[in-house]
Amino acid sequence: MNWRPIKNTAIVALILSTVLFSCASRKNKRAAKELKSPAVEVVVAESEEAKAAKEEEAAAALAKAKAVPAAKPASQEKKPVIEVPLRVDLPNVDREFRGAWIATVANINWPTKGNYSTEAQKREAIQLLDLLKENNFNAVIFQVRPSADALYDSPHEPWSYFLTGEIGKRPNPYYDPLTFWVEEAHKRGLELHVWLNPYRAHHATGGAVTNASMVRKASDMVVRLKNGMYWFDPANPKTQDHAARVVLDIVKRYDIDGVHFDDYFYPYASYNGGADFPDDASWNAYRRSGGTLSRADWRRDNVNRFIERVYNEIKAEKNFVKFGLSPFGIWKPGYPAGVTGSSQYDELYADAKLWLNKGWIDYFAPQLYWPIDPPRQSFTSLLRWWESENTHKRHLWPGLNTVEVRAPNRPREIVRQIEETRKIIPSSVGAIHWSIAGLTNSPNMVQAVKSGPYSKQALIPRSPWLHANPLLTPSLLLTKETSSIFAKWLHKQPNEVFQWVVYAQYGDVWEYEILDGQQTEKSFPKIKNGKSLKTVAVKAVDRLSNESDYIAKNVI
Repeated sequence: MNWRPIKNTAIVALILSTVLFSCASRKNKRAAKELKSPAVEVVVAESEEAKAAKEEEAAAALAKAKAVPAAKPASQEKKPVIEVPLRVDLPNVDREFRGAWIATVANINWPTKGNYSTEAQKREAIQLLDLLKENNFNAVIFQVRPSADALYDSPHEPWSYFLTGEIGKRPNPYYDPLTFWVEEAHKRGLELHVWLNPYRAHHATGGAVTNASMVRKASDMVVRLKNGMYWFDPANPKTQDHAARVVLDIVKRYDIDGVHFDDYFYPYASYNGGADFPDDASWNAYRRSGGTLSRADWRRDNVNRFIERVYNEIKAEKNFVKFGLSPFGIWKPGYPAGVTGSSQYDELYADAKLWLNKGWIDYFAPQLYWPIDPPRQSFTSLLRWWESENTHKRHLWPGLNTVEVRAPNRPREIVRQIEETRKIIPSSVGAIHWSIAGLTNSPNMVQAVKSGPYSKQALIPRSPWLHANPLLTPSLLLTKETSSIFAKWLHKQPNEVFQWVVYAQYGDVWEYEILDGQQTEKSFPKIKNGKSLKTVAVKAVDRLSNESDYIAKNVI
C-alpha cells in the first residue's frame, strides 16, 4: 500500500489546524479585551430552558430562607425613646438677704448668762434658728470671737468665758458650738456667717484676766484702755498676722458661708476716757523706719491693709465664702449734707467708704440705726449716700435697729425701712437685724415682719463677681399614690447643692417652696383649693445662690 499521499495529507491537515487555532486564539483575546472595557455592553442570550431552571433555583432558595429566620441586623434594633424636656413658665423666686445678728459677748443673745450646760445651749440655739426659719429669714450672723477668745475649738485662742464661765475651759460634755450651729443652720436652709472682732483682746464683762487669756499670751501686741478693756494694737504686724491667721483657720476648717466684721477697729474714744489710743511704741517705730504719713493716716492705712489682706486670703481659700463688714453708719459728718454725729473716719480710723469703693468686701451693712423721719439725718438719706459710693455694685444690706429704733411704732418703722431698702436698691435687696432680741422679745415685731415683707420665702441675691461652675439639671421621678403625688429628685453633684426650689402647678396657679439641700423628696396632694395638680418642677441652688436649669414633669 502506498502511504506517502496519506501521510502528506495528514501533515497538511495538521498545519492547517494549527493555523486556524492560532487565529481563533488571537480573536478570543481581542474579544476578552473588549469585554473588560466599560464602554462595551455584552448581552448573553439565554435559552428558555436555562431561564426556567434559574427561576426554580431562586424559588427553592427563597423557601429555604423563610424556613430559617435570619439574625436581625443591628441597624434595625429598636432605639431608646429620648424624652423631650418639658418647658414651662415658672414664676420668679423672691431674692432678699434676711439676716439677724446673734451676739455672744456679755451673753447678749446666746447662750443665756450662766448657762454652761451643753444640752441646754443646744436647745437655745435650735430655738433661735427655728424662729428665723419659721419667719422666712435666710441667714444668721453668729459671733464666734467676741474678744480674742473662741466659741469653737481654736488652735490659736482660748475657749470663751461667755461659753463656759472660765477663759480656756472647754465645754463639758464636749461639743464644738460652731460645728453645731453650722449644721443646724444648714438643715434649715440658713446661711451661717461667723462674726469676729479683729482687735478687741478682752471685754470688761469677760471675767478676770488669767494666764489662759491672750492679754497675757500676746502681751507685746496688747494695750489696756481706761474702761478696763484690752485692745490689740492694729499697727503691730504681729496683730495683723495673728488676726488674719484666726480668720483663715475658721475658713479652712468650718463649712461657713461668710466672715463678718462689725464697727470695732480702733476703739471709740470713750473707751479710753477720751484720751488718744496708746500706740506710742508702734508709732515711734514707724517714724524711725522713715514713715511719712500723719498719725491719723498711718492708723487708717493699718486697717486698710488688713481689710484688703483678709478679703484676698478668704477668696484664695474658698471663693464662695462671702466677706461682710458692718461699719458705723456715718462715714463723716456732712456726708450726706446735714448729717451730724460721730466720725468713724476720724475716731475709729476706719475708712469704710474706701473699702466699699475698692470692692474689698462682698456685702456691706452700715449700721443705719436712725428712723426714716426726720429726713435730714435719716435711715433713707444715709442709705442713698452709701449706695452712691457703691462703685463696684457689691451687696448693700443695711443694719436695722430692730431692738430699739427711736420711733413711736417700732414694728411699723422696721417694716417701712425694709420697704424703703427694696425701693432704693432693687437689684440686691437685703437687711440685717440688730439683733435677734428684737424678735425674741417682741411678738409684735415678729408678726409685723412675717405678715408683711417676709410673708414668702426668698433666696439670697446672687454674687455675680464670684465665679461658680454651672450646676447640672437635677433628675425628677413622680410616683402616683392614693391621694397624692410623691416626688423624688436627685443630682449628680450633691455636694454642690445648697438648696432646692420645688414648684407645683395647681390649675393655672404656680407655687414654690425653698428646701434645704438635704431634702430630696416631697409629697404633693392631688387636689388643693379645689384645683388639680398638673405639673411638678425642681431646680438646684448652689452656695452662691445660683440656680440650675429646672426639670419639669406633668402629672399623668
